[in-house]
Amino acid sequence: MVKYEVIVATSNLAQATTTNNVFIKLVGTDGESKRTWLTSVKGAATFYLGAESKFSVSCPTSLGKLVLIELDKKPLPMFPEDNWFPSKIKIKSPEGDTYYFPIYRWIAGCEVHLFREGTALRIFDDNHHLGKYCREKELKLREELYSWFVYKEGLPHCMKADNCYSLPYEVRFSFTKTKEFGLTAITGLAELKLKRLTSSKGNWSNIDAIKNVFCNKKTAILEYVQKNWRSDAFFGYQYLNGVNPCLIRRCSALPDNFTITDEMVFLRGGGCLTEEMQNGNIFLCDYKGLDGVKTNMINGKKQYLMAPLVLLHKTPDDKMMPIAIQLKQTPGDDNPIFLPTDSEYDWLMAKIFVRSADFSEHQLNAHLLRTHLLAEVFAVSLLRNVPMVHPLYKLLVPHTRYTLQINFLARQDLISESGVFTQFSASGGEGMITILKRSLSSMTYTSLCLPDDIHERGVDDVPDYYYKDDGLKLWDIIHRFVRGVICHYYKTDDEVCRDTELQKWIQDIFEHGFLSNTNTGIPQSFTSLDELIKFVVMVIFTCSGQHSAVNSGQYDYGGWMPNTPISLQRAPPTAKGTASEATMLQTLPDINTTVKGMSTMWLLSKQSSDFVALGQYPEDHFFEDVPCKLIKDFQGELEILSTVIKNRNRSLEVPYNYMEPSLLENSVAI
Repeated sequence: MVKYEVIVATSNLAQATTTNNVFIKLVGTDGESKRTWLTSVKGAATFYLGAESKFSVSCPTSLGKLVLIELDKKPLPMFPEDNWFPSKIKIKSPEGDTYYFPIYRWIAGCEVHLFREGTALRIFDDNHHLGKYCREKELKLREELYSWFVYKEGLPHCMKADNCYSLPYEVRFSFTKTKEFGLTAITGLAELKLKRLTSSKGNWSNIDAIKNVFCNKKTAILEYVQKNWRSDAFFGYQYLNGVNPCLIRRCSALPDNFTITDEMVFLRGGGCLTEEMQNGNIFLCDYKGLDGVKTNMINGKKQYLMAPLVLLHKTPDDKMMPIAIQLKQTPGDDNPIFLPTDSEYDWLMAKIFVRSADFSEHQLNAHLLRTHLLAEVFAVSLLRNVPMVHPLYKLLVPHTRYTLQINFLARQDLISESGVFTQFSASGGEGMITILKRSLSSMTYTSLCLPDDIHERGVDDVPDYYYKDDGLKLWDIIHRFVRGVICHYYKTDDEVCRDTELQKWIQDIFEHGFLSNTNTGIPQSFTSLDELIKFVVMVIFTCSGQHSAVNSGQYDYGGWMPNTPISLQRAPPTAKGTASEATMLQTLPDINTTVKGMSTMWLLSKQSSDFVALGQYPEDHFFEDVPCKLIKDFQGELEILSTVIKNRNRSLEVPYNYMEPSLLENSVAI
């Protein structure tokens, strides 16, 4: 008779405890144990949250190398069935070997669950018949659990789910996250209702009254925005370090529909427009994706959304200053080009229409499509096609945490027919779908890979572009980590080509995420190590750094409505000299529209207490020495970058924290 020591760790997650009887069976290359009841003198505390409990499993002879375990549980008589969240199981064999079994999922009901030993195995390494069986069974179940659904034709596909409770336990919010998320929403709306703002459909009587909306929910950047939102320098700064830092590009020749002459613009430092374009100091922001979009009706009034062209000049003192704005794509007598030399309110109104357009471009393209919807595609494809024992699963599963539920809630509460965005933004409803379809059809792989995107937009050498500076450093750190892990498991291009699970993962992404559009440049298969590494880096960067860059500052920059109006309810001026403070107040969104937008941005910027920072892995999926060392090196590099950014920010008037690793979530979780 031989004995195996079994150590079971229960997670610290709220409600992870079970009082049910737990049973285990050990399966090895030379046999299997009997189904054994894991009983302990601890009694009800055996599987209490955070507990580690030891057990002994006896077998007549050695089982050989352990391949998998079977876990199940049953309630005690007269006791209810409850869910259990074990984190991992460690087993010491009589030969002195130690085996690790990562679990990290909710065990519900009485069915038997199979878990593989934790050593990462590619599909062609998994030669034992039991391993192959377990692999096939897991993927067959996952294909049923994580099925694709077409939310809207022309948009990335999502996971099919009837409600949050139909999501598999392993991808749902934790108890803590659920309660905090709900409480945050309730308290924010309660404050507004007490002030009777959510039901007020009138105009703002003056700008200062908006400060009373969330007077107790201020941030340092928000207060700066309130003081400087009219400033040209701050208007230009936001294209570099605001919540939509991906639109600006160097302009070497003016578009045909933007008829500006040298005589029209005044450039600080002298020189003419043509010369400054040749010198690389002129930049363009073009909102052509918004052109002709059908706009919303809010409070019974037609709303307005422009598709502006904005020209900016990098001045000798390295400020990005707006020098011309055209609010519609088609030139004409009713579409003047506004200039900083125009009257105060002509110029301010032009900037307000641009900032409102930027809200829709940012929220729908940069934020919703390019982070949330793509992250869901990456996650669903991973869960459908790659088993837990695969190195790619171990590498990427931390970057899928909470994404499926937060996206379900977004479809339910933000972009559904009754959703906040649909009801209260200029681009809500039909316009929203039009913009998303256009954005997806024009998306490129280049634009998703930060170094390529920076180069393609011609902004490599733009100074004080902290999104670029911090983002490139972060990309390089992630790249070194991913290259180390991938190259530990794959030595040649041929091994990448032979891994059918890898190939199914990227094929699913190409088909369901990018709708098989070859113009995107997204790989349809992996043919080399470098190709695989780059794509995985892009996935991790998109789910962490990029999402933070376009999400975390929403309330900082949008919590002061005049800086980011979610809708405008008067048409833009068709001639100069007609704008005034009164027309500005009549153009800005109604009170209830304002507070709905501000409260939503506040909710979506709130970090939960169970936040997991980039590079932190509370769940141990890797157990081999090499990847574990690579993780420590990765964490060390991220810590150094955090220190560099913090030191830099001390000297900045407006600190840039959105790529600071200790503040980045590992996944799209909010």
